[in-house]
Parts: sequence; structure tokens; C-alpha cells
Amino acid sequence: MHLHIDGLVKNYKDKAVLKGATFTFEQGKIYGLLGRNGAGKTTLFNCMARYLDFDGGRIGLDADDRADDPTAFFEGGGSHEYNESDIGFVFTQPHLPEFLTGREFIKFFIEINSERVANLLTVDEYFRLVAFDPADGDRLIKDYSHGMMNKLQMLISLYILKPPVILLDEPLTSFDVVAALEVKNMIKSIKKDHIIIFSTHILELAQDLCDEIVVLHEGVLRHIPADSIHSPQFESDIIRILSENNSSETDPTGSKNAAPLPIVGSLKAIAPLDQSKDGSATVSANESADGSAEKE
Repeated sequence: MHLHIDGLVKNYKDKAVLKGATFTFEQGKIYGLLGRNGAGKTTLFNCMARYLDFDGGRIGLDADDRADDPTAFFEGGGSHEYNESDIGFVFTQPHLPEFLTGREFIKFFIEINSERVANLLTVDEYFRLVAFDPADGDRLIKDYSHGMMNKLQMLISLYILKPPVILLDEPLTSFDVVAALEVKNMIKSIKKDHIIIFSTHILELAQDLCDEIVVLHEGVLRHIPADSIHSPQFESDIIRILSENNSSETDPTGSKNAAPLPIVGSLKAIAPLDQSKDGSATVSANESADGSAEKE
């Protein structure tokens, strides 16, 4: 299975956010999506999940592995139509009915999606899959921590609906060290059956969890060679890429199947890194591309 993105364009009024983004994602891999705040990562996810209309380009789900790149897929008759249910989206900010208990919510969700749920488990069994204490299932969601709410929405996508493509928008920001490790192991355990793409600002997390990394910068997607992910210069190389102007020296298609963006290991970081609360490096912030306060 492949997910093909071909020439994706998205504008907010007169501001171009996605400028022909092109890439192919493959089943069985975890992809890290890196980019500065405002680069358009959440916009890209919303377009992929059909929550947001885009202004140009195509997105297609190649369930039969007809092609390895977007051009071959679409020119060979591949469809850009797919069901919203094929994409699971775990939001940075959970959107859950806070007037229900966790148990009531999971029961209700299973009931209204019964035709899409295979190999049904009990609610407590589902809770245990995401290390969620069943006793907490009888508390109102409004009393849950952010991390507990995140576990519930992950439970829906990772273990109840099990869509072919799973999008995780900064999934580990609300978890403590133990819970974050549990979630990373969960993601790794299901990757063979899915295409998993998660956005993050934490470079060490991307190195630890990802099979491949894609950078969204200046509206296009850039593939980072897999053998560069664990190089000592990875951090400085990523910052260099995010500081470049795409008008020079880069392939405007951003295609994975074109020559990957060169990595120059000896360069120092041009743009400064922010520091997260645990001291890990993060890509520095920038103003939102569409002028809104939405976190990208």
C-alpha cells in the first residue's frame, strides 16, 4: 500500500502554504514530518484527512501497490478518490465529549461504528492496549488529564478503527516519560499494517521512532536519506535545510523519487534551536503561514 501526494497546493487568501507538495508514503514505515511552526504540517494533515479542501494537486491511496511514485500512479489510472475512513487523524488537542465517562464514550463510539470494527474486544481490553487504567474509565472525561484524553483518541485510531493511514499530530507532547515510551512501543507494534505519519518538533524523537523523515519547508516536501537520520550531524543538517530558500539549489517537486536533498554533515546550525522542557532540541518557531494562531 502507498499513499501518493502529487503537486498539492493550498492557499489561505493570498498566502501560499502548500506549493506543489509531492511525496509517496509506504506501508510498514513510520514517517516523521518535520517543519517549523507555520510550515503547513497540520494543513497537510487536514488535506490528507479530507477535513480541508485544497486548491490543486491530487492525493491517492494505492491499496494494490500499482506504482511507487505519484506520476506513475495517477498517469496509470490511479484514483484520487478514497474514503475518509481510510485516514485516522489523532489531533494535538483531543476533541472528546467531556460529559461522558471514558467507558461510555468508547461504548458509544463502537456502537455507531459497528460496521467498521473488526475483532471486537471488551472495553477493558481496549483500555489495557493503551495502558489506560480501567478504573479511570468510570470518571468523566472532563476530569482527565491531557495525556489520558490523548490515549483515548489513540485507542480509537490505533486499535478500534485501524485505518490504513494514521496521522499523528505531535502525539507525545502531553505524555510523561513512561507514557511516552508506552505510546512509542504501541506505534512500532502496529506499523507493519499501516502507513504512519507523525509530526513533531523534537528531533531526537524523530531519530528514535522514524524509519524515514520528510521535511515540509517553503510549501514542498523533502525526503531525508534514511542513512542520515542517525548521523552526528543530523540536527545541524535539519536546521540548515529549514533555513534555506527553496528558490535555489533544490528540486521544486520535492519528490522522494527525485534525488534527495543533499545533507552536508559539516555545516553548523544556521537557525537556533528551541529547547523543550526536557532539554531536547526542537525546531524553532515561526509565525503561522496563514496568519492564524493554529499550531502547525
